[in-house]
Formats: sequence, C-alpha cells, structure tokens
Amino acid sequence: MKKGYKQLIDEANAAIKAVSPEEAHRLSQSGDVVLVDIRDPRELDREGRVPNAFHAPRGMLEFWIDPESPYHKPIFASGKTFIFFCAGGLRSALATKTAQDMGLEPVMHIEGGFGAWKKSGMPVDTPPVS
Repeated sequence: MKKGYKQLIDEANAAIKAVSPEEAHRLSQSGDVVLVDIRDPRELDREGRVPNAFHAPRGMLEFWIDPESPYHKPIFASGKTFIFFCAGGLRSALATKTAQDMGLEPVMHIEGGFGAWKKSGMPVDTPPVS
C-alpha cells in the first residue's frame, strides 16, 4: 500500500479549510452557504440531521459535483460556498479535498463532523422514536 487512510486524511487536512460547528452554523445563516451532509442514509436515520443540510452520500459526491456527469446536481453549480460534514470529520476532510481538487470553490468542512455539531449544541432534527 502506497498510502494509508491516515496519510490521506493528513494530506487533505493540510490542503483544506476546517471550521468549527459554531462557525459553520453562523456561515450557513447567510443563504450563500450550503451545509452538505455526506453521511450514509442509515446514519442520518439513526443519529439525526442538521436542519436544511443538503444530503449528498459520499459515494455519489464526485458524480453529483461534475456538471458533465449524468448524475450532476445543480446545487453544486450554484456558486455557493459548501461546508461538508460527516460523523467525525474524517470522510468530510477527504470529500472536501476531492471537491476542491475538482474545482468546486470555496469549500471547507466541519472539524469533528456531526458529532462535534451535536456536542456544541447546534440544532439537530432528531430521528423519530420507533
């Protein structure tokens, strides 16, 4: 193996901008920022969601960003700022680096992910109790 996940994450973190949950929340209030939740749908159902966040599963991200892809989502051509997050900040660091490498700017991610978001008291839509 040439590179392990830790090295990839370290390289991503060195090249991207991370923001705190509080800063992400503040920025998202402007209307020019889209919070992008890249967690698996089962994680959203189990842990809850950030209100008004756009869900883009990590496995589809490159296809949804690229305007030449048949799966392209117009939101990624909106010219807005994108703040990615996952459960703990690892996948979103990689996703942010990928989006940045693809030319999507400006992009950043939430340091500590959804876990840090919840812990800091930011709003969460909790899943229904079954």
